[in-house]
Amino acid sequence: MIDVEKYKNNPKTAYLAEAFLRLPKEDQESRRMMLEEMEKIVLTEKTIDTSEFPNEIILEVRAGAGGEEAALFAREMALMYTLYAEKQNWSVSKLYSSESTMGGYKEAALEIRGKEVYRKLRFETGVHRIQRVPSTEKMGRVHTSTASVAIMPVLKKTTLDIKPSDLEIEFSRSGGAGGQNVNKVETAVRIIHKPTGIDVRSTAQSSQLKNREKAMSILTAKLEAKKEEEEAVKYSADRKTQIGTADRSEKIRTYNILQDRVTDHRIKKSWHNIEKIFKGEIDPIIDTTNELLAPSSAQAT
Repeated sequence: MIDVEKYKNNPKTAYLAEAFLRLPKEDQESRRMMLEEMEKIVLTEKTIDTSEFPNEIILEVRAGAGGEEAALFAREMALMYTLYAEKQNWSVSKLYSSESTMGGYKEAALEIRGKEVYRKLRFETGVHRIQRVPSTEKMGRVHTSTASVAIMPVLKKTTLDIKPSDLEIEFSRSGGAGGQNVNKVETAVRIIHKPTGIDVRSTAQSSQLKNREKAMSILTAKLEAKKEEEEAVKYSADRKTQIGTADRSEKIRTYNILQDRVTDHRIKKSWHNIEKIFKGEIDPIIDTTNELLAPSSAQAT
């Protein structure tokens, strides 16, 4: 018998618990993934001492449901967090991105460093949903798209033993903005961790060595997250990512363009002026979610 009550009573996981109860019992895959997500959310706060929050994170954004519109939303999310980070005087660097046909992001990763960066952004992990009329929509219909955000702390110390023999490393040419030397040097790095299948890359650095170091940093953060998940959910060793499948039912926040409103479903709070929000002015959202979610996480531990 699955004990869902403990998740319903925790504001951090209540929204997922409600979605879980609505799922048909025969949909075992969705139920399994949602249980894993709830365990992950609870575990994250237990495994990181609040007095030792890291000042470096990897923020990963991926397009979810919605095709090209989802990819465009993912790019807007990446820009929003970049602008917010710059307002906090944090340093931001793009580690890699995979662009869609219309210039959106299928996926992208940012490295963000600065005081209290993890403490402030830790509750951004989850699925974000946008509702709007796309520029290509001739009938004026509202479309719904999703993008997933993962906040992975970069820990100063790790107990992981990553064996060189477990790594498959590939080099390729990074794209550039013209010139005779563009694409002639293989500086982009892709690392595959063979035992887990985790695939990471770094393309934005100027040298192969720097890209390799960044790719290893991403890999270590992902392996740390996977280790935590396995400790929390013994039966879920085959879980592939930190944030599930980017399904609409897992949403934590909705951006409704027509109503000019952003709603966080975990705390049932809304904010207006989406134009400013997409320009990185998300302090009210970040501050409120931390104020309302952080105390509950302390009580849950």
